[in-house]
Amino acid sequence: MLDTLPRAVPEQALHSIRKLIEEGGYQPGDALPSQRDLAEQLGVSRASLREALSSLSALGLVSVQPGKGVFVQAPAPTGFAWPYAEQVSASDTFQLRYALEGFAAGQAALALTADDLDRLEANVGAMRRELQAGNFEAAARLDFAFHQQLLQACGNHAMLQVITTSQEIFLESQKLPFIRPERAMETWQEHRKILRALAQRSQTGAQKAMQLHIRNAASRTGVVFSV
Repeated sequence: MLDTLPRAVPEQALHSIRKLIEEGGYQPGDALPSQRDLAEQLGVSRASLREALSSLSALGLVSVQPGKGVFVQAPAPTGFAWPYAEQVSASDTFQLRYALEGFAAGQAALALTADDLDRLEANVGAMRRELQAGNFEAAARLDFAFHQQLLQACGNHAMLQVITTSQEIFLESQKLPFIRPERAMETWQEHRKILRALAQRSQTGAQKAMQLHIRNAASRTGVVFSV
């Protein structure tokens, strides 16, 4: 089935811990309750709690110190580092992806074989597992593979050449949305919607779903562009 699943337990725990910090008066340097107490308080398993704490640590909101505890950290400055700024801006990159990949998805909806759809389904399933495990680098590569398969399926070799030649830049743009782990599952959910439109052979639906995905991905990194 291609239905959107409920929010994963580790993600629920992540939001609950952030709420606890915000509403509990915790300051940078303060220790949170022990992991055992936190798990009991939130009603989650220790494994789910560890995943949530790992994501919060990646965000710079907590510091997990083995043998000592979990400590609140001062929020890091917002924003992100775009390593290709001298070549092309992040905004321009997302705009190009919006134009190219929206068209490609629409064309692919008419060209994909049953085997192609099976591979895309497997990709989306693998992405969900990697995201739940907090493996954002692996998830970004699966993201890139998903988009590249649609570009290949659409049959436009010029577009594929553009993407392949600038592969590092495009891959970087697909890593960016994962700087916010608490929203990382949105990428998976959007891929499911694209896949649903592809499976229905809806050219317009696939194009719109892809374009919305690109705009949302840009927004998750703080990039807003007009079309």
